[in-house]
Amino acid sequence: MATRLSDLFSNSRLVIGLFANLLSSICIVFLNKWIYVHYGFPNMTLTLIHFVVTWLGLWVCQRMDIFAPKSLQPTKIIWLALSFCGFVAFTNLSLQNNTIGTYQLAKAMTTPVIIVIQTMYYKKTFSTKIKLTLVPITLGVILNSYFDVRFNLLGIVFATLGVFVTSLYQVWVGAKQHELQVNSMQLLYYQAPMSSAFLLTLVPFFEPLSGEGGIFGPWSFPALAMVTLSGLIAFLVNLSIYWIIGNTSAVTYNMFGHFKFCITLIGGYVLFQDPLSLNQGVGILCTLTGILSYTHFKLAEQEEGKSRELEVPGQTEKGRVVT
Repeated sequence: MATRLSDLFSNSRLVIGLFANLLSSICIVFLNKWIYVHYGFPNMTLTLIHFVVTWLGLWVCQRMDIFAPKSLQPTKIIWLALSFCGFVAFTNLSLQNNTIGTYQLAKAMTTPVIIVIQTMYYKKTFSTKIKLTLVPITLGVILNSYFDVRFNLLGIVFATLGVFVTSLYQVWVGAKQHELQVNSMQLLYYQAPMSSAFLLTLVPFFEPLSGEGGIFGPWSFPALAMVTLSGLIAFLVNLSIYWIIGNTSAVTYNMFGHFKFCITLIGGYVLFQDPLSLNQGVGILCTLTGILSYTHFKLAEQEEGKSRELEVPGQTEKGRVVT
C-alpha cells in the first residue's frame, strides 16, 4: 500500500492538480458559507458569477498564450452546457426540498450512477474490488447524515434528477475532452460562456433579480469584494475539476470529492466549532477507508496494465512462449 501511494505521489502533475483542487475547493466552501451567512447572497446567482469569472479568466489565459483555443462546433458541447445547468438547478431544488442529510446521502449515489452510465453506454469495465470500495464510502455518508434523513416525494424526485444529471455532466466532461481532442482549458473556454447564458435564463425562476437578496440589490462593497474573490477561487476549482476528470476519470474525481467532504467536515469542526458526533467521526473513518482502498486497487490495476503492455510477443519464459 505504501509503495502504491509513493507511486501516486511520484506523478507530480497529478498530485499538483489534486492538491490545487483540494485547497481551492475547501477555500470556496468556507468562503461561500461566509457569504451566505453574513450577506445572504443568492446561491444560483453566485454560481453564475463563478462561471462568468471562469470564462474571463480563461480569456485572459489565452491572451497570454497559456493555451490556444480550438474551434469547436456549439452543437458538440451544447448537451454538456445544458447538463451543467441541470446539475445546478436540480442540486439547488434538492437542497431546498430535502434535509441536509437526505441531500448528502443522494450526492453519495453519484459515484455508482457514474459507474452504471460508463458501463452501459461507454462499455467501460470496473473490477469487483473497485465496486466494493463504494460500500465503506456509502456507509460513511450514512453515518454522517442518518440523523437528518427525511423523505418526501418531491424531494426524492429532485434528488434523483440531480444525481442523474450530475453524473451525466461529470462523465461528459471526460468523454468530450477525449472525443474532441481538447484539453481542460480548451473545453471549458467554450462551455463556460454557453452554460452562463443558459444559467442566466434560469436564475429569474429561482431567485429575485432586484431588491433585498437580488443580484441587482443594494450590496455593500465588502459583499461584492467577497463575491469577486469567490469567483476567482471558482476559476481554479472549475479548471482543476476538468483537468482531473480529463486526466483520470469521473469516478476518481468522485472519490476525491468524498475525501474533500471529510476534510470539509473536519475543517468545519476545527475552524467554525461545528458539532462533530462520534457517529460522524466513525463515518469519516469509513469514508477514508473506502477512498484509500480505491486508490490502492486502482494503482494496482494500472501497474498490471502497464506490465501487460511491456510484454513482448515471442519472449520465452521457462521454455514457454509468452503471447
